Amino acid sequence: MREGSIVRCTAETEIRLKLNLDGKGKAQISSGSGFLDHMLILWAKHGSFDLELECRGDYHVDAHHSVEDIGICLGSAFAKALSDFRGVRRYAHIILPMDEALLLCAVDLSGRSFLDCRLDIPTEKIGDFDTELVREFLLAFVRKAAVTLHIRQLAGENSHHIVEACFKALGRTLAAAVAIDPEKAEEIPSTKGVLI
Repeated sequence: MREGSIVRCTAETEIRLKLNLDGKGKAQISSGSGFLDHMLILWAKHGSFDLELECRGDYHVDAHHSVEDIGICLGSAFAKALSDFRGVRRYAHIILPMDEALLLCAVDLSGRSFLDCRLDIPTEKIGDFDTELVREFLLAFVRKAAVTLHIRQLAGENSHHIVEACFKALGRTLAAAVAIDPEKAEEIPSTKGVLI
């Protein structure tokens, strides 16, 4: 089993997270934000990842610390679960529709952190969730997971659909990239011999 567990305690947040890349899409999430809970449940379901998360954050200040720290922890657990990236397919992409929203998501498990996020979310909030935090979450995730992520909105005007498509596409694309290539299960998918 490819698993990663993280405990992160700061003056701003206390997070416990467990990720299983070879799961069934089961999620137990308590992030402190109902909307973020829903997005992470979608991420786990569409990636077939098992995810347990409990976050106690300083939401009385704002949601930024919690959302960013959850991204940090999820990226760290992802990298830990992948270890040396042995046997993975490495590259994956999808074009995912969510009603009128259409997103392209492409990932390279490169060992290098890079985010190209081109989302045009029309509203500043979805419920009590600040939509600018989607990018902050993704940035924190890719920095700790050491992956290259391109995510582009091709169509859409409904904020909820755009963000939901983003999390579904990310889960699905990561699942395809981390899938074991049976013909190269013992190989590192790089001419350098390492992906860290």
